[in-house]
Amino acid sequence: MKLSTCTYPASRQIPVSSIPPKDPARTLVILFGPSHLLDAPGPIQTVLSAYAGSATIGCSSSGEIFGTRIQDDTLVVGLLEFDSTTVRTASAQVTDPEHSFDAAQALAKRLMDPALRGVLVLSDGLGVNGSELIRGLNAVLPAQVVTSGGLAGDGDRFKRTWVVKDGLPVSGYVTAVGFYGSAIRLTYGSKGGWDLFGPERLITRSQGNVLFELNRKPALQLYKDYLGDLASGLPGTALHFPLAIRHTQQDAKRLVRTILAIDEAAQSLTFAGDMPEGAYAQFMRANFDRLIQGASDAATLAATPDTASSPTLSIAISCVGRRIVLGERTEEEVEAVFDVLPKGAQQIGVYSYGEISPYNTGHCDLHNQTMTLTTISEAA
Repeated sequence: MKLSTCTYPASRQIPVSSIPPKDPARTLVILFGPSHLLDAPGPIQTVLSAYAGSATIGCSSSGEIFGTRIQDDTLVVGLLEFDSTTVRTASAQVTDPEHSFDAAQALAKRLMDPALRGVLVLSDGLGVNGSELIRGLNAVLPAQVVTSGGLAGDGDRFKRTWVVKDGLPVSGYVTAVGFYGSAIRLTYGSKGGWDLFGPERLITRSQGNVLFELNRKPALQLYKDYLGDLASGLPGTALHFPLAIRHTQQDAKRLVRTILAIDEAAQSLTFAGDMPEGAYAQFMRANFDRLIQGASDAATLAATPDTASSPTLSIAISCVGRRIVLGERTEEEVEAVFDVLPKGAQQIGVYSYGEISPYNTGHCDLHNQTMTLTTISEAA
């Protein structure tokens, strides 16, 4: 496998001469960039026109990751030219969050094949119910197929996101690329590092990813009570205080959920994933050192011995909430990841509205407020 990464300013036209040459027939193009490329997709079109016929995938960001740097208003590109692995892309429209399951199921069916070994999924970050998306993927894809990816971002604006479909940035879609053949090597790791605080509360009324009541009290008002003066900045300020949910109080598995929107009239909160009635929710807050250590732990999980002897691309998908909370220390989490990766590995990534990865092993889960890594390499 041959691998290269590059980055360009997203606010001006990219010179074609600066794009590394590849054989489009065996190339996968992965790219990340700001949400305003919906209005001016020229830079994306320039890159992808140079690789007409290649498999392509990408999404909007809340900040782009290139090596150990975090950038804004740039286009970050990863180019993989495989020796033996074949790749195939698929997409499905999500016209309403309630259709997320059906869209994911349809997409997964298009990718299914006995030779399928892994799937990288990128989704619209606002008009999709992430939990239903995951449920649809898991209903079709076998547990041994490594499935990872994330939900597109839009900074702390929560206005619009995009994924690449047919060479253009579009909203309202979920896209994926499947990897086929015994040579592909895909690894993953996902860790958080947030501290729990306050009591666990029972989710007493919800519908899908919309939370109405905790302990029979309006969820939005409870959130405002905790945020105090920060409540005026909702939903953005809620990124500092995600919720951890688990199905029972004996369950060791906790998933983190981030707010995407609020409804004053209904006193409700809309999350990136489901908030099931009868589950338990608990507030979380940042511990800076633990967030950075969590990123390092994710890299340790992903950096298996199989990735050490061949060119390796690390795709880092971290939650925008981590970036906002860490502030000037954000690059420390990216550096902590890079320090653990195999020597010579290259890294691109995105700050997102949700991360997709198995919790430990098996089928994938939806995560928020984690650093999630996927490494791609090929056996010699």
